[in-house]
Amino acid sequence: MILVTGATGNIGSALLKELHACGAGPLRGLTRDAARASFPEGVEASEGDFAQMASLKPALDGVRSLFLVSRMGSDADILDAARQAGVEHVVLVSSITVQTHPHLGPAGENLAVERLLKDSGMAWTIMRPTQFASNALWWAASIREHQTVRVPYADTGLPTIHPADIASVARISLTEAGHQGRTYALTGPERVTARQQVEAIAAALGREVPFAEVSRAEAHRHMAAFLGDESADAVLDVTGGDVNEELLTVRDTVSRITGSPARSFSQWVSENVAAFH
Repeated sequence: MILVTGATGNIGSALLKELHACGAGPLRGLTRDAARASFPEGVEASEGDFAQMASLKPALDGVRSLFLVSRMGSDADILDAARQAGVEHVVLVSSITVQTHPHLGPAGENLAVERLLKDSGMAWTIMRPTQFASNALWWAASIREHQTVRVPYADTGLPTIHPADIASVARISLTEAGHQGRTYALTGPERVTARQQVEAIAAALGREVPFAEVSRAEAHRHMAAFLGDESADAVLDVTGGDVNEELLTVRDTVSRITGSPARSFSQWVSENVAAFH
């Protein structure tokens, strides 16, 4: 049995579809609301909440492989429950900032989870993706309302990754030999600036999208309101304020593991343009 946590999220939903398509079952998806989950036929929906560990025990029953997105709850408790349930292999989504910006608070938290997993006694595979293409959904409300998209560091290009590529690497790591004990840094096929991202969305919509570059201070004021000061500063550092070659490097990990080219940001836009209408 494979359990996919975050099963209705950008990565988890794509992963369940891939696992189902390749006949990897039995499969179980963890969600907070099983009644509203739309999983492929034959995938078991299990209701649970990371904030309530007792609810996770039924979801872990019979599970041998676990897909886990870190920092959604008490990772120490989650990993301990998985080990006690007999889970043999965990594929963990961490962050590339563990290696590019280890001094930042969120990166340190991700590294702590990686260490917990490595010390758990279970086999492990760690994925460290860069910026998600789906982060562009932060602008969706502004674009739908024909407001100006305001971003800092408009012309800093990051090798943004399509969440489905993270899912593809996870699927192979869960179902094929040779990936246990490996750490994979994952990126998209090219660097894409925020300005280019908005231009791609505008092209898909067939209309202009107003765009303006703002200062770090202005961006911080808006982001800190929902992320907090430390996380806002960390996001601003890794999106332009404190980039380095390690962060900017385009890697071939996705194509090397999956045998298919990494998906472009434009492909992500074409698949999700409805969110911006």
